[in-house]
Amino acid sequence: MKLTRHLLTAVAFATGFAFSTADANTLRWARAGDSLTLDPHAQNEGPTHALAHQMYEPLLHRDMAGKIVPALATKWAATSNPNVWEFNLRKGVKFHNGADMTADDVVYSLNRAMKPTSAMKELLSSVKDVRKVDDHTVHIETKGPNPLMPNNLTNLFIMDSDWTETNGCAEPQDIAKGGDNPCVRATNGTGAFKLVSRAQDQKTVLVRNEEYWGKGQFPMQVSELIYTPVQEKATRVSALLSGQVDLIQDVPVQDLNRVGSTNGLKVVTASQNRTIFFGLNVGDGDLKTDNVDGKNPFADKRVREAMNMVINRDAIKKVVMRNQSAPTGVIMPPFVNGWTKKLDAYPKYDVAKAKALMKEAGYGNGFGITLHCPNDRYINDEAICQAAVGMFGSIGIKVNLDAKPKAQHFPQIKNRTTDFYMLGWGVPTFDSEYIFNFLVHTTTDKLGSWNGTRFSSTDLDKKIISLASETNLDKRNATIAEIWNAVQTQTIYLPIHNQVLNWGMKSGISFPVQPEDQPHFKYLKFSK
Repeated sequence: MKLTRHLLTAVAFATGFAFSTADANTLRWARAGDSLTLDPHAQNEGPTHALAHQMYEPLLHRDMAGKIVPALATKWAATSNPNVWEFNLRKGVKFHNGADMTADDVVYSLNRAMKPTSAMKELLSSVKDVRKVDDHTVHIETKGPNPLMPNNLTNLFIMDSDWTETNGCAEPQDIAKGGDNPCVRATNGTGAFKLVSRAQDQKTVLVRNEEYWGKGQFPMQVSELIYTPVQEKATRVSALLSGQVDLIQDVPVQDLNRVGSTNGLKVVTASQNRTIFFGLNVGDGDLKTDNVDGKNPFADKRVREAMNMVINRDAIKKVVMRNQSAPTGVIMPPFVNGWTKKLDAYPKYDVAKAKALMKEAGYGNGFGITLHCPNDRYINDEAICQAAVGMFGSIGIKVNLDAKPKAQHFPQIKNRTTDFYMLGWGVPTFDSEYIFNFLVHTTTDKLGSWNGTRFSSTDLDKKIISLASETNLDKRNATIAEIWNAVQTQTIYLPIHNQVLNWGMKSGISFPVQPEDQPHFKYLKFSK
């Protein structure tokens, strides 16, 4: 008994946990990785948005079922001018410092989100102007009719314009270049929770916003929210089993039965709107991280096809993911407009055929390359990469695995310092255009910011841009199909699988899994 007590105390000390003396309305939440920043326009990343959603709000947001519902806007519709959307703002909303939220703040925030250092600018690439009509009405004018504009707004958070300027945060933090500003560590939103304290990668404490406009509309049963990132899987599970935390978002697949069968705990499961894949630098004439001088092996489509067919997705599902994944052949989950069973089909695992393609391409003896992989972002991310190392080795590609925390991994993609990398992509708009804007379009100052493949096609760029203003949905969907056909033919990405979410929590908590892995704690209920 003494030994067990000492071990639990050591775990609590090492991870920043303390045995709670808080009231029953405290919710202690853990997941593998922390939010990368509190600047709401600086990073387009799931866990960063998940924390931001507690404190900041967009005009519209997706509820726990993934449905778009009103947030700071109560009504929205296209006007008589097909290029203009009108948003009617909620009245009586105040920021955490007591200032009124008005159209000025919405105009300011959306313009801030379009600045060069913003990671959210692709979502507003079709916007020509954002203007105030009156204190509670905003018009968003696009460069052509954009029927899906509301879908693009669910993660675009509204900031207090005066507070943001006063605090020197006019420009979003440039994470890729190591930028900083005071809004990285401080917040002033309109959300259901206020920031109390923040220790990056250790602990963030929030308290319920007693002046929240949604009191009476949402359960709002959580009075205090304590968020602790715990990268180590065993430690994260031990914290849940021992009662040190109440909810973990990422139960390791090997511990699902253990958690689910423990008295007082449960596992809630749902398919996630996210695909995991590898990206390849297909555009540069020579790679920096291979052992081939003066050539780029990835520039040869036969090499890419060979690599695609030696990813044994079924083995990864069975062995690495314990059947908690859905193998796929396209970087798009089934939630997304544009998905088809044909696109989802993945190539048959065939080492002999892959070797023949490698020999035909002039790489019969293989080559060496570095694979950059995160180790705290996706479910079993490093383990997937480790499995893939052996698979690529079967055709002579000697992979050096370099696994790092996401805070170091993502800048490598954004700064183009990796030739081969793992990435996961969720689609908050539930439409293919979002994927194309970030991952397929040529990298410019407005689009293609996550296209680490260096792939570029003028023809595809034109088709991608046309999607934002095409109102004939049949024609638009036909263009989406054409773009996907080109992406699949080029094999610039190597899809692996769609993730399955497993949230572990105390039995006395009522909280469904949100398909984007974004827990909105204002919806959470405690059983009596």
